[in-house]
Amino acid sequence: MDILVLIGRILFSALFLGSAVGHLTQTKAMAGYASSKGVPQAFAATLVSGVVIAAGGLMVLLGIWADLGALLLAIFLVPTAILMHAFWKETDAQARQGEMVQFQKDIALAGAAIMLFALISFAGDELGLTITGPLFDIS
Repeated sequence: MDILVLIGRILFSALFLGSAVGHLTQTKAMAGYASSKGVPQAFAATLVSGVVIAAGGLMVLLGIWADLGALLLAIFLVPTAILMHAFWKETDAQARQGEMVQFQKDIALAGAAIMLFALISFAGDELGLTITGPLFDIS
């Protein structure tokens, strides 16, 4: 089972690490987009969210307090879904559909991150192929 969880951690974290690179290397452009969506202090929010998803993604990938990393990703995903993909505000049908897909993707990933948090926190030190054990114990 350890190898399957490792493969899952690699596949799961790849999305967030790629996104973090974008947040941290194209901050001005991404902040402009966030600002157009009504995100307050968009430049700072883009930088902070980039750091959060980089940290969370690396923690999950490397197995360093991976439960905390998964929790950080969930905490990032829910507000992002609501603030950045508010499909209910769109008047154009095609734009509404696109935003709905992105909203649902973020919510589904948040659910997966919460499940990963629970799995790692519950498994404790029994989960192999990690650098550290979990930070939380929910057993």
